[in-house]
Amino acid sequence: MRIHFTANDTDEAQDAIRTLTAAHGQTGVADADVIVVLGGDGTLLETVHKTLKHNKPVYGMNRGSVGFLLNPYRPDNLLDRLQGARAITLYPLKMIAKDKNGRTVEALAFNEVSLLRQSRQAAKIGIALDGVERLPELICDGVLVSTPAGSTAYNFSAHGPIIPMSANVLALTPISAFRPRRWRGALLPSHTKVRFEILEAEKRPVSATADYTEMRDVVQVDIVQDNTTPFTILYDSDHMLDERILREQFEP
Repeated sequence: MRIHFTANDTDEAQDAIRTLTAAHGQTGVADADVIVVLGGDGTLLETVHKTLKHNKPVYGMNRGSVGFLLNPYRPDNLLDRLQGARAITLYPLKMIAKDKNGRTVEALAFNEVSLLRQSRQAAKIGIALDGVERLPELICDGVLVSTPAGSTAYNFSAHGPIIPMSANVLALTPISAFRPRRWRGALLPSHTKVRFEILEAEKRPVSATADYTEMRDVVQVDIVQDNTTPFTILYDSDHMLDERILREQFEP
């Protein structure tokens, strides 16, 4: 099996990549059968962004802090683990954001697309789903749309729901909503087209971020699941992401 190893710059991750490349060699991304990521969740997502065009499965081992999306680090029997790993196919969100100068940026998000206020004043955001206005005005610090894979990250910290991987839904979650104060967000079918309109954009500027791509002073943001860009993550059979997401909902 031809493996491409990549790691973040921490001492733990660099020690791991030296150990594993000495044992298994290092293959270029284009020629590899699998990409092994050594780091944390951020390193794994960054690797997926960088290597998406190569359409290679990604297997992560935790050499970072949280590592929710990764397998435990064990350098022994790596080939057996890779051969026995189970695959999960995920789909990113596509963000199309337009700023006040008419500039448009497209970006993919594997965790979430988030909108945040840029100034001391709360943002005012209108929300439409599939062309139908659902919330004329949300006054808030921000709002986000999360994938199931990202539902345990920023979305969960903003009190959004944890989503099972097989649910085919997205989380629409407000961040510190002021009005309507009791609105807690919604679960949306994965095919839903979400549009955010920034109200009073000059007075209340808002930024939009898709994973690592940020655009400031946005006036309109469209979000849709991109079914043309699947990516595959590999998990040990005893460390499946579905089980971890389920367990997360019952831990104190």
